[in-house]
Amino acid sequence: MLLYHLHDWQRAALAPFRLAAEAAHAAFQNPFFPASYTRFGRVVAAGAEMFERTTRRFGKPIFGLDSVKIFRKPVKVEEEIVLTKPFCRLLHFKRDVKNDDPRVLVVAPMSGHYATLLRGTVEDMLPDHDVYITDWLNARDVPLAMGKFDLEDYITYVMEFIRHLGPDVHLLAICQPAPAVLCAVSLLADLNDPVQPASMTLMGGPIDTRFSPTAVTELGVKKPMEWFRSTVIHALPFYYPGAYRLVYPGFIQLNGFISMNMDRHVGEHFKMFEHLVKGDGESADRHREFYDEYLSVMDVTAEFYLQTVERIFKNHDLPLGTFKWHDRIVKPSAIRKTALLVVEGELDDISAPGQTRPAMDMCSNLPADMKKAHLQIGVGHFGIFHGRKWRESVLPVVRDFMREHNEGASTEKEKRSKPAKNGKR
Repeated sequence: MLLYHLHDWQRAALAPFRLAAEAAHAAFQNPFFPASYTRFGRVVAAGAEMFERTTRRFGKPIFGLDSVKIFRKPVKVEEEIVLTKPFCRLLHFKRDVKNDDPRVLVVAPMSGHYATLLRGTVEDMLPDHDVYITDWLNARDVPLAMGKFDLEDYITYVMEFIRHLGPDVHLLAICQPAPAVLCAVSLLADLNDPVQPASMTLMGGPIDTRFSPTAVTELGVKKPMEWFRSTVIHALPFYYPGAYRLVYPGFIQLNGFISMNMDRHVGEHFKMFEHLVKGDGESADRHREFYDEYLSVMDVTAEFYLQTVERIFKNHDLPLGTFKWHDRIVKPSAIRKTALLVVEGELDDISAPGQTRPAMDMCSNLPADMKKAHLQIGVGHFGIFHGRKWRESVLPVVRDFMREHNEGASTEKEKRSKPAKNGKR
């Protein structure tokens, strides 16, 4: 249980060396220092930067989405907090434009990275959608007095956000939150709640991990729950706001992310070193941009993580019809008003093709014309919501599906959607 302390002590012990690396980097980047123009100087500066970056604790990034182009004209975007909960903030990217574009709630994963990992997803959606996102907070910063936060609480939060945004909202669940979002919509339908979303899009999520097992799902099956409790769960040290809270630490999650593709990450860092030595600033900046986000991780509450492992990956409660929310069985078959889009990536090695699609069968009372599945060829897990294939192939499918099932769609909105489909926005 002292692993968290040891991790922090190690960082503290490296602090003097990191400061020395920063000083060396500054010196050998100084245009008034003759050695900065030599290959030796560039090698020293590059090595110093790489050391500083690999020993740094990266803080929470910002979205930084200040404007967006709509009909080729820049439109101001203001980030506003519309709802605050102990473990999450509901953010709205308010555009300085009046229209009736579909209102979208992006439900970000709470699996180690901050919601800013979806910055590109949000940015690409802003021209055609009124976007909100769940900004999950680092459990390390939430005082123990604020109580627990488990998988059922997560579902409760999603339901509250839906009610806050209204019945015309469209949900976009990316990866880990797909089961929770399906549960939330199922419960609203079963309760005959007046606020039920217009549509939900589940992207690369573990709805039924018995299909197409991956290294991630197999770990959840093979290891007993006691192994997870004793190996990856640790108490926060007394000097954090969330002192003594049991968490699944972000640095352990990050080690797991990296170990899955160790060769690739090592190779990318060698490439950055070469870019720095050659003076290729543009390539180095792309590396920094990606890894500044990738290396920024957050702690997750122990109860949320352990429930997710046990109920989603081990017991398969949702597809087997045994998942309970406050002793109430979750019934996806109750969904009759919320259209469903399932998106999977052909090369996804985290939530493999076949794990999300079972939601189609589980929503058995949803009319066929309200259900659609899309398999994106040639992309892995991140490719279904980030990058060129997302923008060119996946986003148009998502956008058209939401507009097709947008409640109260006006003729004017349909006119505005046509240029977007033709790529003129």
